Amino acid sequence: MRRLPPFPALVAFEAVARLGSFTRAAAELHLTQSAVSHRIRALEAHFGTRLVDRRNPGLCLTAAGEAVLPDLVAALDLLARVGRTDGPRRLRLGAGSALATWWLARRLPAFAAAMPGIAVDLVPYANAAEAQRLPVDVTIRWVPAAEAFATATQRPLPREQVFPVCHPSLLPAGRPFAVPDDLRSLPLLHKGPGGEDAPPGPEWSWSAWLDPSRPPPRPAFRFRDIGQALAAAADAAGVTLARTLLVRDAIADGRLARALPPSCDRPSAKVHVIRWPAALAGDRAVARLSEWLATAAAVAAPGAWPAAQARQT
Repeated sequence: MRRLPPFPALVAFEAVARLGSFTRAAAELHLTQSAVSHRIRALEAHFGTRLVDRRNPGLCLTAAGEAVLPDLVAALDLLARVGRTDGPRRLRLGAGSALATWWLARRLPAFAAAMPGIAVDLVPYANAAEAQRLPVDVTIRWVPAAEAFATATQRPLPREQVFPVCHPSLLPAGRPFAVPDDLRSLPLLHKGPGGEDAPPGPEWSWSAWLDPSRPPPRPAFRFRDIGQALAAAADAAGVTLARTLLVRDAIADGRLARALPPSCDRPSAKVHVIRWPAALAGDRAVARLSEWLATAAAVAAPGAWPAAQARQT
């Protein structure tokens, strides 16, 4: 017989994690704060580990709490949908803010037309830590290529290329520069200060593109994320490194242009993967959404390098 956790305690934990407060969770559940605390302690006793770190003020989830939350949210959502036939199935899709703004948002109307029985709520995230906490059904993550293999809860997208882009007005006679070192004539725009979300490959460093024996290039701007760097490049502030999916539309409509010929492109060391919790493995709506996203990515990135080999787990 299964040893299941107490259901009221699961509901209380989800509310506390989502609202970030015992007080707000108690108000939503029409309970006292003490009752919510008691239910959380009962759930921790069931799992044999602490799920919530109580701080003064506030709280945060432990590593165990973070691990439990995505599957719990998916399971509660499935229960909430049992027997419902009113309206389309709604899925929450998490994506990095740059991918959401520069590629995905424009494609949601086409998805809605193709899949009228599924509604998508797009939930952007700023970094990997935030992505872990999102209460979503499906998320698109940006991971090292070695992690991009197919499983029952993950599907890789095509591997993208990295190349510099700028506003067309900055190009000589409207044509790409001949060699990477020619880009020294423009301000070089940098993405991010580094840290856990910094791309691991040298293809994202200007030092890997330019001749190190020559003097340092012109002073440049640094931006918190690639979306901001692309926006600055589209306003003719300089040249920045980009990847296939993010700039496909901007190049097509003339907001950005390749600063070098395609022969200079470099494969990205990171790959997008679509992920969903184990509770949604085999879910038809999730499968249809992931299939549509993979097809859209393949169309937007023709000739992209294949992702890592599929591996069933």
